[in-house]
Amino acid sequence: MTKDVIALTPRMPDPLTVLAGLLAGGPDKLVGTTGEGAVVQLCDDLGRPLVSIEAPLLVQVAGEAERLLGATAPPVPFWWTEARATTGVEEAELLAGTFAARIATLAGGSAWPPEAARSLAVVRTDGVSVAPTPAAAQPAVDALTDKVAVIIQDRPVIAMTAWLSDAFRAAADAGLGLQIVTSPGATLSPAVRNSLSGWPSRWVVRDERDGYYDGLSGAVLRWQHGMFATVESPDATPEDPRTPVAAAYQEVTGTGDRQLAISFRTVHPADDRLVLGGALESVWLELTGRSPAGWGTAEPANLPWSPRRLTDVAFERAPEPTWLVVVGSPDRPGLATVRVSRTKAGVEEDVTLAFGYGPGEEPPLDALPRVAEVLATRHHLQSMLVQLRRARRDLAVPPRFEGPGVPLAFVLGAEEVREMPGDRARRTPLSEPPVQLGPRSRPALYYPLPGDPSDLSGWQDFERLMRHLKGA
Repeated sequence: MTKDVIALTPRMPDPLTVLAGLLAGGPDKLVGTTGEGAVVQLCDDLGRPLVSIEAPLLVQVAGEAERLLGATAPPVPFWWTEARATTGVEEAELLAGTFAARIATLAGGSAWPPEAARSLAVVRTDGVSVAPTPAAAQPAVDALTDKVAVIIQDRPVIAMTAWLSDAFRAAADAGLGLQIVTSPGATLSPAVRNSLSGWPSRWVVRDERDGYYDGLSGAVLRWQHGMFATVESPDATPEDPRTPVAAAYQEVTGTGDRQLAISFRTVHPADDRLVLGGALESVWLELTGRSPAGWGTAEPANLPWSPRRLTDVAFERAPEPTWLVVVGSPDRPGLATVRVSRTKAGVEEDVTLAFGYGPGEEPPLDALPRVAEVLATRHHLQSMLVQLRRARRDLAVPPRFEGPGVPLAFVLGAEEVREMPGDRARRTPLSEPPVQLGPRSRPALYYPLPGDPSDLSGWQDFERLMRHLKGA
């Protein structure tokens, strides 16, 4: 039985509906709050949480329930009410299911997963208690050591939910890694994949043959010294650790799907009139013919696309950085993560973006120089890297080997070109010269990287270019 249960309803659960859900454990069940009142908890007799319930979220972006849950949601706008049960306590999981079933029944909707929310009856939890844990203040965290926080997830797509975002933030503040444990059938949202780059954070996949393995590298893992760590072969050496790779990770099935991946950074002068999100919107328009569909500070992305509202959120959080997720329409899969930071140079936007294409769809590669020019001339581009990779059209990250992308182009912004000594930026070791973007007096440069998609020659060209530009 799942630990997360979600009610999807066309009407907002009113206070009486929420109260009926909270009475799923009977009238004597203790109720507490955390997260400045944004999370309500049903607790055991000692006040430890059995079920934690997020405030209902209004989702105004089509396709998010289908993308993240594989569920059919009411027409937008609809309300997303999420409950998380304490791991390993059967009564807690039943309690979460009953809460969601009552919300869905009274507010008119459905619950995910359907099998977890079939009963409206009171769940008997007399005498049930939760093992004490220092992670109790973080509802998403299932185990905590002096090295990592561990989260167990049982969802089709592990998304950057408000729960998970809070857990990432809390772990970082405590100097800990975050390890997410899933079943072999789960996938990651790109938003989560991009946040798992720092060791000892990792995606831990349960596996019948090898026990556990890293879903992003395939390395076989074991629980040792307070965290999941790689297993070394008996004949390993410091120079050659020979980490075993899980057999399941190597089971590659070719689908013909591809992704066009673009990462870029813009640096804007700090100005009260600044509106963020314009660079990302320009890229989306050039490559798809339409603007992004929605955005949010977590998944599901719940707000209709609005650069002005996005800017207001980032301004309210300054000088702290703001992390955002941006999604496209269901018929053209696209997802971006954006980090807005205030630095000495100005206001920086770091964007990682991907679009998915099926076997019969061609990525618009001929539009890339135009995309680069728009960013360089209108949006204070600092740099951009474009890759094409064999990966799923729906952008979900499977626990399987997908192979590296092939770099297609690199772009250096006008200010970076101007600061490069001598003629270094224009004279490169590549076979093709860079293309000038913008005015001659202050150009940006577009470097084509004509690598063969069937091998890694594009990366060799890219590494040669980077060494040259750095003066190495």
